[in-house]
Amino acid sequence: QVQLVESGGGLVQAGGSLRLACAASGRTFSRYAMGWFRQAPGKEREFVAAIDWSGGKTYYADSVKGRATISRDNAKNTVHLQMNSLKPEDTAVYYCAAAYGGSYSAIPAGYGYWGQGTQVTVSS
Repeated sequence: QVQLVESGGGLVQAGGSLRLACAASGRTFSRYAMGWFRQAPGKEREFVAAIDWSGGKTYYADSVKGRATISRDNAKNTVHLQMNSLKPEDTAVYYCAAAYGGSYSAIPAGYGYWGQGTQVTVSS
């Protein structure tokens, strides 16, 4: 099992940047693909980005492609999401998720472990 704790959210002006972090417990972190999802009020949880177990492959939603970078450090059991050129529509609770076996997925059901989320608010 793995436990996930997100941090780094906050209030930022449009055009600004944030770097979200996800700290994972456990000694098998490298066996998990990791993903970031977000959920705005009244909307379904949506895929943002994912990274495979090695960090060699990354995947992005079209809505953030070119503005987001996902990375991981298996030695430190951490995954980051760098978000640049933030827009008001990026406002949401951002969740870190882990999928055992290292296979990336763009749907929430593909992940067995979730963090509690961190709020990102982008003002116009």
